[in-house]
Amino acid sequence: MSKLKQRCWWCGVDPIYVAYHDKEWGVPELNDRALFEKLVLDGFQAGLSWITILKKREAFRKTFHNFDPHRMAKFHARDVKRLLSNAGIIRSKSKIQSAIGNAQVWLKIMEGGKGSFRDFLWQHTNHRTQQNRFKQKRDIPTESEASRAMAKALKKVGFKFCGPTICYAFMQAVGMTNDHLVSCPRHKAVKKLSVRFTSGAAQTR
Repeated sequence: MSKLKQRCWWCGVDPIYVAYHDKEWGVPELNDRALFEKLVLDGFQAGLSWITILKKREAFRKTFHNFDPHRMAKFHARDVKRLLSNAGIIRSKSKIQSAIGNAQVWLKIMEGGKGSFRDFLWQHTNHRTQQNRFKQKRDIPTESEASRAMAKALKKVGFKFCGPTICYAFMQAVGMTNDHLVSCPRHKAVKKLSVRFTSGAAQTR
């Protein structure tokens, strides 16, 4: 593979990581439930590597009923105890409790006249994909003004494990910002998938 066609450095050669890089990372996500899943998983990643989460993602999906917030919001102390004995996921009591609480907040956003979860998040990039042209690893920030605003808004409504760094990683993953290096073939591919929409109605361009 020529230098101009090299993938972003962070995915390495692990097949799971490469597939995630080539098929998911940076692709705009507009589905409310899918956005919730990704944000919760990013919260579980805190202090860990993303590859660890990817390898446990299917176990997480099974455990959390495919990240259905309606079902997760009903979890109680007995469920927390059950989850803490599940070696397939990250057994952190604080993160598990936060995931349940975040599901309850998701319901409030969706049902409390605040619009969709998608709009709640994408408003921080003016409902469009931000196109960056980073050339080197050191050029990519770990947080931004938009991620700080998102973290503040999420915390205000009760979300946990959603600091500016977590929010920026989330924005990169769900296509709110295109942070593939310009030398990566996915930069151009993701740019073609970028979105720009008004609140309530999405449209690809």
